[in-house]
Order: sequence, then C-alpha cells, then structure tokens
Amino acid sequence: MTGTSTNQESHVTTGATVWLTGLPSAGKTTIAYELAGRLRAEGHRVEVLDGDEIREFISAGLGFDRADRHTNVQRIGFLADLLARNGVKALVPVIAPYADSREAVRKRHRASGAPYLEVHVATPVDVCSVRDVKGLYAKQAAGELTGLTGVDDPYEEPVTPDLRIESQHQTVQESVAAVYTLLSERGLA
Repeated sequence: MTGTSTNQESHVTTGATVWLTGLPSAGKTTIAYELAGRLRAEGHRVEVLDGDEIREFISAGLGFDRADRHTNVQRIGFLADLLARNGVKALVPVIAPYADSREAVRKRHRASGAPYLEVHVATPVDVCSVRDVKGLYAKQAAGELTGLTGVDDPYEEPVTPDLRIESQHQTVQESVAAVYTLLSERGLA
C-alpha cells in the first residue's frame, strides 16, 4: 500500500515533555494552554497535564509535605513520559518545588529516550502574590494557609533550565514564543 491517509498527514508525531516549573501564579498554566493552542493549530498532538487536575484525579489523597509532593511529581512525570514516548507534546505546568524530584523526572525521560525540556517560569514572589490567581497568597497572609511554596515552604529554583522566562517582563505571547523557539531549536516544533 502506498501513500498515507490525510489523518496521518495532519499530525506531527514527535513527542516531548515541556515541564514548566515556577511559583504559584507565575504564569505556568497560562503559558502552557496558549502554547498548546499554537501547537495544535500546526497539527501537533498535545496534552496539558495541569497540576490541579492531576491532584484531583490521579493524586487525590496526597498532601503537601515533601514526600507527597515528590510522589505527585513522579506520577505526573510518568504520565508525561508515557505521552511523550507516544508522539504527544506533554505540557506540564506544575510547581515541582524540589530539584531532586525534577531531576528524577528528567532521568526517567532520558532512560526512555523521550525529549524533556525544563522551563523555569521565574516570576518573583512579589509579582506572583499580586497576581494571586487562586487567592493562595492572601490566605497565607491571613494565616489561613501554611506551606505555600516560595513563601513558607521551599522552592528550589532550577540551576540550569533549558529556558528561563521572566513573565513579569513580557506578554504571554512573548513567553509562548520563547518556548516555541526552544522546541524549534531542538527539532520538536
């Protein structure tokens, strides 16, 4: 049989994981969904593994201590790797506050051969607290919440991410363009 179906021609099947790490309200999820739209428009198969959705459906019952956060990140890393190995761009806007957890995910991808890119959305805590998308910083300031990453719980910034975005200095579209350029430079877009 010669030729390919129209359906196969319309999809780009090179998978990869793009992990967007950063503080709460840094802009990770906004960038991921905007990038997903751009990639889908070009025929890429894309899934956004939103940290809040994962906690609700796959990691329900886990708390926010170091061990549970590590378990949550490993579960998400497993899903991302599975998708990436099967031709999907997995966009992962998840805080993942600990460097060893993120490194374990990178090693999983390295072992499977799936491309993995770490993007640090390096928005300062003072900017994130003003954005306060979910009201977490306000709750923490009012004493209603403890363990807020970057405030009273640690966030270990990536030392050598594949890309660092300072979202407070650019538009969402500029941030998306920077991630897209990284994907293009790596032959993934």
